[in-house]
Amino acid sequence: MSLSLILVCSWVILAHVMAMIPSKDSHWRRAFILIVLGIPLLGFVTWQNGPWVGLICLAAGMSILRWPMYFLARWVRRQLTRSESNRV
Repeated sequence: MSLSLILVCSWVILAHVMAMIPSKDSHWRRAFILIVLGIPLLGFVTWQNGPWVGLICLAAGMSILRWPMYFLARWVRRQLTRSESNRV
């Protein structure tokens, strides 16, 4: 197993440990930490193991961080509908 995959497995374990600890801000600060650590790690995995493994790791990360992805999708949808309404 390559170093990048070992780091991804460690990231997943860290994410689960962080989720088990109670939080007053609904884990948002921890989610941002995981995102900041995960983006370069995803690039490292893709560089070392290829795009298919990178996409699998991206899907795994998105399933762990599903609420930030949900709110990002809502924000993008709101921005797109706002820009379309300005054109009319």
